[in-house]
Amino acid sequence: MELSSRQETLLGLIIREYVDTATPVSSKAICEKYALPFSTATVRNEMAALTERGLVRQPHTSAGRVPTEEGYRYFVQQQLLGEVELPMAEQNTISHQFHQAQGDVTQWMRLAASVISQHAHGAAVITTPRSQAAPYKHIELISTQGRQVLLVLVLASGEVRQQLLTLSEPVPQEQLSEAAHHLNGACIGLDAEGLRMAATHMDAFDQEITGLAADVQARSETFAPGEIYRDGVSRVLAEPEFADAEVARHASRVLDDTFLQGFLSKVLSPTIGSVQVVIGGEGDWQELKDYSMVLARYGVTNVATGALGVLGPTRMAYGRAISTIRYVAELMSDLVYETYGDAL
Repeated sequence: MELSSRQETLLGLIIREYVDTATPVSSKAICEKYALPFSTATVRNEMAALTERGLVRQPHTSAGRVPTEEGYRYFVQQQLLGEVELPMAEQNTISHQFHQAQGDVTQWMRLAASVISQHAHGAAVITTPRSQAAPYKHIELISTQGRQVLLVLVLASGEVRQQLLTLSEPVPQEQLSEAAHHLNGACIGLDAEGLRMAATHMDAFDQEITGLAADVQARSETFAPGEIYRDGVSRVLAEPEFADAEVARHASRVLDDTFLQGFLSKVLSPTIGSVQVVIGGEGDWQELKDYSMVLARYGVTNVATGALGVLGPTRMAYGRAISTIRYVAELMSDLVYETYGDAL
């Protein structure tokens, strides 16, 4: 869909006004507030054209215009919202707050949710970082009793997996330690499939251990959203759109763990820092038909990643939400890198 520059300007102004006021926007209000270089009649004609294109609607004959979901999508996709970056003073304040968290993941989650809600003016959601096919870092083999050996596998994400193995015959600790040393030299950075391929070139005992380690690692090579932290739910429920009790209850259901985990696992981009805007559920998620979400993945690819986002009514301040999510995702990615740096 192509609009003239004047139509794009008017669409942007209608959306900004509606975001601020939650009331239909009239041609007279826009002309008076923004001192436009064209007449009220011209603005009415352009509003009619935007209505025909499905970008705005008129609730009733004498009312002004209200943006539609298509109007919001055009607004975001064509970057009519202008420069999407938080003011430097806000960036410095947020950065200082995060660096005071001192590596405590729980503090990160609570702080990130609070910052997103405050600056993006919506309900914030953030998941703890989880491994995403994290590669092998090192292994330890500990003799316990008879043929039993404790395998301790450390992944590059810092996660530790343990499994009690029963070998074909008893093996002294010295031989177990030597085997672990060989594997740690040959297998660092490999995924489960890589471990199995490496095992084909090893002697029988190392091959057995490597194959078992590959089985343990394979069970770790899945991604699921971690624990979910929230903030600002009451902020969203105070918006005019949620004055109806049933609508408010529905918003609460959208923010529960079951829905969010399924939604994030299917929608979230694998690209770190890539900001996504889901408006009105985009036709695929009926539960979100009255809402919009701005999302991003944070972390370090193949080490540990999580999701963060903000939910609000479709009448969302998209520019501020996008700039907040992008900046907080960058900070969270830096913190994950600093925490798991030794694993890279």
